[in-house]
Amino acid sequence: MFSKKPQPALQTAAPAPAAPLSARIKTLVAPLANPYIGASAAALLLLLSIAALVAVGDPRAGAPIARVALIEDAGAAHSDGTVTVTGLAAPDGGDPLLAALAGSENSEMVGEAVVTLPGGDRETIDLGRPQGLPQAPIAGFTQSGPGGVLPAIASDGRTPAQVYARPFAANGKPRVAIVIGGLGIDPATTRRAIETLPPEVTLSFAVYAEGLQGWIDMARSYGHEVLLEAPMEPKSFPADDPGPHTLMANARPEDTLRKLDAILSRGSGYFGVANYMGSKFVTSTGGMETFAAGLKRRGLAFVDDGSAIQKGGGIPRASADRIIDDQPGPEAIGKRLSEIEQAAGKRGFALGSGFGYPVTVQQVAQWAQGLPQRGYQLAPASALTVKRG
Repeated sequence: MFSKKPQPALQTAAPAPAAPLSARIKTLVAPLANPYIGASAAALLLLLSIAALVAVGDPRAGAPIARVALIEDAGAAHSDGTVTVTGLAAPDGGDPLLAALAGSENSEMVGEAVVTLPGGDRETIDLGRPQGLPQAPIAGFTQSGPGGVLPAIASDGRTPAQVYARPFAANGKPRVAIVIGGLGIDPATTRRAIETLPPEVTLSFAVYAEGLQGWIDMARSYGHEVLLEAPMEPKSFPADDPGPHTLMANARPEDTLRKLDAILSRGSGYFGVANYMGSKFVTSTGGMETFAAGLKRRGLAFVDDGSAIQKGGGIPRASADRIIDDQPGPEAIGKRLSEIEQAAGKRGFALGSGFGYPVTVQQVAQWAQGLPQRGYQLAPASALTVKRG
């Protein structure tokens, strides 16, 4: 959701990310309350030994210890406290470790577990991270299109904007929402944003990202709701070209809808669309009317960077009050975040948008920790959307 110039990396393929949370994995890895544990006193003793070994030499030995269930024919414990997970596979080349552990339904999972994957690779997983959102696509909210699966309104009238949004319950405090976009291009930054930002922070993904569905799946497994970025024509076009899917201000309606469907078919699990650039497109009456109509028939929301604040279209809408990293430095970002708080204090809610720069991710993560103490509630962007005529 940016009016920034396109990053050169948008045209560069990035390695496909891990795709966690496979429903097929859940039949292989059970939650910690697995009856296999309770059936054997010896197995319980083994688990206690593993917990003690994990704590030895750990600088955070006083922290909660992970209780990792060993599944028959699914894993084996080693003397160093790690677990070798075998016989696991995730669809589309996904990460079997994340798919296995993130799929647990046991609310007592706390601390961290170090798991050795087949082949010797190890990864540390935070077992206490927030519960993820359901894996997409959700049955009944898709239909086949010329270029792939498209979002669709269910037979009972529910929309993708509703079922893919992060659930939210207001507590009466001013609501503050943040959208971090441009994700999916740089794997390291994208993974850092998914893993370190609070789940209430909405993540927006570049439509050109390779392995886009894997990134969306991973984001949702960490609790983040997702937006998909639609490239739109800027006033500086063609000097600044958002790419082959760019929605053009003066295009015929059928061409705009065809391109929009091509964008929407790139993945599933997003509750709405954000703008990528678009300073010319969002000010065009015909282009925006066609665009809004296309989203309305798909049951999607539109969240913009503030450049389309005057546009409605009869769909759930939200516009950013501030771009928090137009000057990408710690002090400047901190100042913008404070301005977002002030706006929320006056109006009851406010939305900020930023790019997935490492400094932005770091600053937002730190800032969000103290929000409740300052009297604000962090909310997903979907909680700020309202229908505009």
